[in-house]
Amino acid sequence: MKGEKLTKFLKLRKFRNNYSIWFYLRRIVDLIVDKFSNRTLMKQTLPLLLLLLCLSLPGFSQTTAATKDSTHKDTAWKIHGQNTFLISQSSFSNWAAGGVNSFAANLVLDYDFDYKKADWSWDNKAIFGYGLSDQTGLGWRKNDDRIILNSLLGYKAAKNWLYTFYANFQTQLTNGYSYNSANQGTLISALFAPAYLTFGPGFAYKQSDNFRINISPLAARITFLDNDSLSSAGAFGVTPGNKSLFEFGASLDAYYKINLTNNIAFENILKLYSNYLAQPQNIYMDYTANIFMKVSKIVTVNAGVELISDPLAKIAVMNNGVTEYHSLLQTKQIFGAGVTYKF
Repeated sequence: MKGEKLTKFLKLRKFRNNYSIWFYLRRIVDLIVDKFSNRTLMKQTLPLLLLLLCLSLPGFSQTTAATKDSTHKDTAWKIHGQNTFLISQSSFSNWAAGGVNSFAANLVLDYDFDYKKADWSWDNKAIFGYGLSDQTGLGWRKNDDRIILNSLLGYKAAKNWLYTFYANFQTQLTNGYSYNSANQGTLISALFAPAYLTFGPGFAYKQSDNFRINISPLAARITFLDNDSLSSAGAFGVTPGNKSLFEFGASLDAYYKINLTNNIAFENILKLYSNYLAQPQNIYMDYTANIFMKVSKIVTVNAGVELISDPLAKIAVMNNGVTEYHSLLQTKQIFGAGVTYKF
């Protein structure tokens, strides 16, 4: 009887935790819909945001009797992560200096699944991010869209040094567009267009979960382009008409996170790749810097910037009325306040 009562109590507690969290998230979404209910794009993408919110619920209820009971806990596995929902807004009315009304909402799910036993380790990270922004006269546009899966299998070679096998996969969820001065969009990306898969053996220096560098001198990189129009245009370095591109070279993946104060953390992520088969001096670079500022137990202020230099990604630029394509430095910045739940 005691066991049955305990099981019922834990199930009721888990339900209440999920219901309370869902209630507040639903209230936030309701406010957004009430304010922007006449926006077509918001109606189209709201189900996606709701889906991501639903996927984040298991993380909110992670603390259960099973994880607390040492007799059932596999100590080799360490699972943790965070769910973050950010909003930002600016509004002007009769403002003499001028200004444009804007609103943005972003959801990021960041999970780690790490295994460590004897000389073996296996670090896995999954990041799902999606965001929308609205400006008066421009309508809704996405400001974040990413699926990132990282996996690093390691075997201890010496203190802090590992023999490794590294894999990384990246793509996005929805279509991306480039807009001209008339606010007309041209398709430039889609689901699995592009998608990148990088993998190969190597070695790593790992001081802790917050500082590691992996180098793979024999790394394959495959670019997938599962879209007919982008394939025909030869986007992202793919030969026109083909839907994939194979590269072979060297990769570097580095991660460093430091606590500047008790409530402020600074995170750095760097990815480099050089293709031995064609112009190895043209190095692909992806650098991300994030600052996490903790206001209370769940309220945070986050700021982030991402810089990408991709020799194969050509950006359309207008020059004297003529469209030209160049490889340019890509930048993305996000700043907002919201709620973050860690487990």
